[in-house]
Amino acid sequence: MRGEPSAVLYQDEWVVVALKPSGLLSQPGRGPDLQDSLISRMRSLEPALHLVHRLDRDTSGLILLARGQDSLRRFSELFAKRRVSKLYEAEVEGCLEGSGRIQNRLARLQRNPPRYGSHPDGRPALTLWRTRSVLQTSTQLWMRPITGRSHQLRVHLAELGHPILGDPIYGLNSVATLRLHARALSLPHPFTGQRLRVRSPGADWIRENPSSG
Repeated sequence: MRGEPSAVLYQDEWVVVALKPSGLLSQPGRGPDLQDSLISRMRSLEPALHLVHRLDRDTSGLILLARGQDSLRRFSELFAKRRVSKLYEAEVEGCLEGSGRIQNRLARLQRNPPRYGSHPDGRPALTLWRTRSVLQTSTQLWMRPITGRSHQLRVHLAELGHPILGDPIYGLNSVATLRLHARALSLPHPFTGQRLRVRSPGADWIRENPSSG
């Protein structure tokens, strides 16, 4: 519902970890019809919150918000230094068994709509993947992005020949919702020194096809 704050799965005096639903922008876009966003909803309750990172509009899952500028700086530094471990779950077209790594250079190839792809002048991108469950016409995967490029997981799977189901840009848009979910985060807490681990509930489409993975 418009204006409703997103679910909070963890919080302390420095950071909030919220669960963003699919279809909601991380931050406002251009135009009056793109003002509803996760950060707008959260700031309606707590104006001093700042996004530490972002998820694509159609990607659901965990997102970090910092309380204050000092917290924003410290948590952002962890992302910049690749000290944040991120785990995603996805469902892709076709059969993809085993595990592997996808490594290339990604760049923006067009602006409207934004589309990214392999390019020799792009920025290095690395994704690790492992099969979770092979279904009749699709495969559910665990995915761990080592870098954090725009559309990285979506592009990597599409270029591998297994686009994520429901992807309107890189796939066939064969289901209503993009089947990509930011499931877990793990990072060294920059204020307490303890390991911060947050895990979200599985996406609805994962629960539709249970797996022991």
